[in-house]
Amino acid sequence: MKLIGSYTSPYVRKISVILLEKGLPFDFVNDSPWSEETQVPQVNPLGKVPALVADDGEVWFDSPVIAGYLETLAAGPALLPADPQAALRVRRLESLADGVTDAAVALVLEMRREADKRDEAWIVRQRAVLNRGLDALEQHAQAQQAMNGDTLNLADIAVACALGYINFRRIAPGWCVDRPALIKLVERLFQRQSFARTTPP
Repeated sequence: MKLIGSYTSPYVRKISVILLEKGLPFDFVNDSPWSEETQVPQVNPLGKVPALVADDGEVWFDSPVIAGYLETLAAGPALLPADPQAALRVRRLESLADGVTDAAVALVLEMRREADKRDEAWIVRQRAVLNRGLDALEQHAQAQQAMNGDTLNLADIAVACALGYINFRRIAPGWCVDRPALIKLVERLFQRQSFARTTPP
């Protein structure tokens, strides 16, 4: 398999971690969709990463779809429960974590604009989305509902990648205040080899 993406993308990191956890061999192609020389649109018409080229040549894109595809390969540990509704609950938290990541990415991009061109209302909105999402994830982490349990799952990985990106970009330095369960979760996961190997440069 071939994974196409950027080392700094949290969505690419999520797929890299899954591949490593499952012990699936893959080649990584570092290609930023923001580069003028990018080849990403030739693989994914949306011009986004990650994109995964399977062994049979079929291309998969969008990290939740790629994660679902990798789960069908029945390789390594299962990251979703066998029960369909339980699996959906995990995927719902994956979506929540990805939404937090979306807000963080939006903030990073907006803050790169010149100060007089920034949309302050948009920044306030995205910060509110990020904080509400983190509050909800903290509640689930404390209750160990579909995440933060004894067995690593897809929601855990998505949450840790979201928080890793927030730390990396320093977009919300106070996120850890009053969120002890999320702190313990990421401290535990960041010690895993899959996360250590995918730390953004």
